[in-house]
Amino acid sequence: MAALPVLTATSWIKEAALRSGISKGVMQAAWDAAGEVIKAWATEGHSVAIPGLGSMRFGLRAKSVANVNEVKAGLIRSRRIIFTPTTDLKEELADTAIQITCYDRNGNEVKRVTSADEGIVEDNDNVNDNVNNGGNGNDNDNGNDNVNPNPNEGGGGNGGGDNGGNEPGEDED
Repeated sequence: MAALPVLTATSWIKEAALRSGISKGVMQAAWDAAGEVIKAWATEGHSVAIPGLGSMRFGLRAKSVANVNEVKAGLIRSRRIIFTPTTDLKEELADTAIQITCYDRNGNEVKRVTSADEGIVEDNDNVNDNVNNGGNGNDNDNGNDNVNPNPNEGGGGNGGGDNGGNEPGEDED
């Protein structure tokens, strides 16, 4: 399957400048500043709204423990970026026809089909991507991806929370 070309920052900044009536230089400066603000706030634990697209936040995958004395940085398995699209963006994706083109080994087109699916958009907040790694099978991204050493203290802007109801020693997702 042939991949679509990547839309470069230069291309979309030029397009956004044309659509908004703002010069490319001003658009570039605004985007650069917005990117720095998004990065700073997200690393401070905030969920950051991205107008017209959704919101993003940083999260962790960590092993849960039964005893607060077992909490340590080594429990963190990975860091991740969690993006939650707006309802409008999900609807736009659901209404978009998907075209699949199949090619043979020589690059000749063999078949082309257009989606006839129901337009279901996978919701990352409800995806079960933990079936085979010993976890509880839930990936609800409810903000409880962080290890909180004291359940009586809030987790601040990072979501905080407990182990999400997992049994001791199970991986939390």
